[in-house]
Parts: sequence; structure tokens; C-alpha cells
Amino acid sequence: MKDSYDQLLQMWREEKKKREKAEDRIKELENSLSIALEINDKYQREENKLKAELARAKEDHQYDNLVHQKELKKLLK
Repeated sequence: MKDSYDQLLQMWREEKKKREKAEDRIKELENSLSIALEINDKYQREENKLKAELARAKEDHQYDNLVHQKELKKLLK
């Protein structure tokens, strides 16, 4: 009877350790995921900012080209 109890107690302790280890790993993974999501959000904001800057630069370039074309037409008359 005592051996069975000791065996069950040992099994319970081993399962408890496994569960605690799994719970710790889950916490680590949740933290890693949270950090990854924050980094992703940061890079998406940066990407959007750069896209907006590029669009403005293209518009500026297009405007400059129109101005230069008008100036060239004026000079060639």
C-alpha cells in the first residue's frame, strides 16, 4: 500500500513539474509573440510613413517636370 502511494505521489510530482514547465514555456511564447507583434506594428507604421514620403516625392517630381516642360516650351517659342 505504501509503495503504491509513494509511486502515485512520485507520478503526481513529475506531472506537476511537467505542467509547470509547460506553463512557463507558454508564458515565454506569449511574451515573444507580444514583442513580435509590437515590432511588426512598428515596422508597418514605418513602411506606411515611407510610402507616403515616396508618394509625395513622386508628386513633387511630376510637378517639377511639368514646370520644366512649360519653361522649355516658353524658351523654344
